[in-house]
Amino acid sequence: MSKAEDYSQKFWLAYGIACLAVAGMSFGWGVVFALRHAWALVAIDIAVIAVALMSFMLARRRRLSAALLFSQASFLAIILVFCLVFDVPNGVAPRVTHLFLLVLALLGYINYQRERSRFQFAVIALCLLSFVVFASTHVSVPFARPIPDEFRTLGTWINSIIAVAMLCGAIYVMRLKFARNLDIARDIRSALTNREFELFYQPQVDEAGVTTGAEALLRRRRPDGGHIPPAAFIPAAEQAGLMPEIGDWVLGEACRTLAFWQQDPATRHLKLAINVNADQFMKPDFVDTLMARIAARDLDPTRLKLELTESMMAADIDIVAEKMRALSAAGITISLDDFGTGYSSLSHLRRLPVHEIKIDRSFVQEAPESKRNRILLKSIFDIAGMLEFSVVAEGIETKEQLLLLQSYGCTAFQGYYFGRPVPFAEFQKQWIGEPPPPAASA
Repeated sequence: MSKAEDYSQKFWLAYGIACLAVAGMSFGWGVVFALRHAWALVAIDIAVIAVALMSFMLARRRRLSAALLFSQASFLAIILVFCLVFDVPNGVAPRVTHLFLLVLALLGYINYQRERSRFQFAVIALCLLSFVVFASTHVSVPFARPIPDEFRTLGTWINSIIAVAMLCGAIYVMRLKFARNLDIARDIRSALTNREFELFYQPQVDEAGVTTGAEALLRRRRPDGGHIPPAAFIPAAEQAGLMPEIGDWVLGEACRTLAFWQQDPATRHLKLAINVNADQFMKPDFVDTLMARIAARDLDPTRLKLELTESMMAADIDIVAEKMRALSAAGITISLDDFGTGYSSLSHLRRLPVHEIKIDRSFVQEAPESKRNRILLKSIFDIAGMLEFSVVAEGIETKEQLLLLQSYGCTAFQGYYFGRPVPFAEFQKQWIGEPPPPAASA
C-alpha cells in the first residue's frame, strides 16, 4: 500500500469512527429526552443521527469530499439552531455545544487542503465566526426553550469531553497529513536527485498520419525496471506542493529534446507539447525562467507547445492572461488541454491568447455512441474554426472515432490508435521519418 493510500485509509477510518460515535451519542441523548417527553430535543438528535449515518455512507462509497462538506454544512446548521434555542447559558451551566464548531472548522481545514473550494472556505469562516459569537455572548432567540438544568450539568461535562476528544482526533489526522507530505517530499526529491523520472513521448499526427510532434508525458521508473504512471504520484505531489520542482525538471528535459531535434533537418519541424501545472505556471518567475532556458539552448520557441488545463482559469485570470500574452509574443503555442471538462467559458477563449484547444478524451471516446456528444463535438469544431484555433483530438483508440472526427474537419490527432507513449529512443526509432501505422492493439 502506498503512503497516499495508507493516509486515505486512516483518514476514512477516523472519519467513519467519528460519524458512528456522533450517531451513538445522539441516540443515547435521544432516548433520555424521549423518556422526559422532550420531543423537540429528540427531533434534533434524530437529525444528527441522520446526518452522521448519511455522511458515513458517502464516505464508504469513497465520496469523502462530498461526505465532509455535507456533514460540515448540516452539523453547522444543527449546532446554530441548538445553541440559539436550547443550549442557552444560565447560572447553573455554561453553553458548550459551540465547542463542536472548532471540530468542524478543523475538519474543514483538512478537507480544504485536500480539495480547495470557496464553499469549503466559507464553511470554515462561518464556523469560526459563530464560535466567537457564542463564546463571547449569551445570544439566543426570543422563543428559546432552554434545556432543563438537570440535563445541563451532566451534558456540559459529556459534551466538553467529546468535543475535546474529537479535536484530538482531528489533530491526529492533521499530523498524519503533515507526516505524509514530508515523506512524499523526501521521496520525490530523492527521485529527482536519482534521475528516476523519465519522459515518454506519444506521437501527434496530421490527417495524412504524418508525425507532426509529440506530447511529453511524465513517468517514474521502478526499481524492477517498470514504470509508475503519473496518476500514482502526481496527485500526492500536487498536495505536497512539489509540482513546480517536477515541472521545472520537465521543462529542462523538454528543452533538451527540442535541442536534439533542432540539430537534425528530419526532426527540426517537430513540435513538443508539455503539460504545465497551475502552481508552476503561477510562479512569478515562470515566464522568465522558461525564456532563459530557451535562449540558453538557442531554441526555436515556435516548436514548444504548453498545454494548460482549464482549471487554471480558476486562478487570477488577469495574471494568467498576462503570462499567456508574454509567452505567445515569444512564439510559444498555448494549448487549452482537456477542453470541455473544467472551467469552459467562451469569454476565456475570447480574452486569452489561446492558439489551440485539445478536446478531452471523454468526448472522443463517447462520441460514436452518444448523439449529444457528437453535437457538442461538432459545435466545438465550428467555434474553433470561426476563432481560427487549431484543434487536437486526443484519446483516439478506434478507426470509427478517427473517421467521425475527420468528418468534422479535425486535422490533428493523438491516441493509442496511432501509438502509445514510449521512451525517447523508441519514439525516435518508431515515428521519425515515416507515417506511423495504427498501434497493434487498436
